[in-house]
Amino acid sequence: MIILVSQLYSKLKTKNHSAYRLYYHLILSTKYRHKCITGEMLERLEEVFKDLLIKWNSSLIEFGGEADHIHCLFESEPTVQLASLIKNLKSVSSRRIRQEYREHLKPYYWKPYFGNRAYCVISVGGRANTETLLKYIENQDEPARLKPTLTSDSPTLES
Repeated sequence: MIILVSQLYSKLKTKNHSAYRLYYHLILSTKYRHKCITGEMLERLEEVFKDLLIKWNSSLIEFGGEADHIHCLFESEPTVQLASLIKNLKSVSSRRIRQEYREHLKPYYWKPYFGNRAYCVISVGGRANTETLLKYIENQDEPARLKPTLTSDSPTLES
C-alpha cells in the first residue's frame, strides 16, 4: 500500500510546457494560540480548504489539526501565486468560522478574530529529500568541463 501511495504522489503532472509536482505543508494557528478549535470546526475547516483549493486549481491531500492549529498538505500548479492562495485560504476560512461559530468563539475573542496573521509553509519533496537532492547536484559535471567556457578572453555578445 505504501508503495502505491508513493508512486501516486511521485508521478509528474504536465500542463502546457511544464512538468511539475508541487506539494506544500501549510500550518496555521489560532489568534493568541487559544485552544478553541473543536472537532466539528476542524471538519468544517477541511471542507472550506478543499473547496477553496479546487477554485485555485489545487487539491487537498491531507488535513488535520489540534485545538490551537491546523496542518494542511496540498498540491498546486506552478502558475498559482502561493502567497495569494494562502492569503485567500486564511481570510475565507477565518471569516466563515467566525460567522458559523460566533457563540463558541465569544469566550476566546472580544473582537472578530480567529486566525493568527502569521503562517508557516514548507515545500515538500517528491521521492527525493533535500539531502538526496544536494548530493545529486554536488555530483553533477563541473562547469569547467562544459564547452564553450566563458572566460575573460571569450567573446561577448557585444563584440
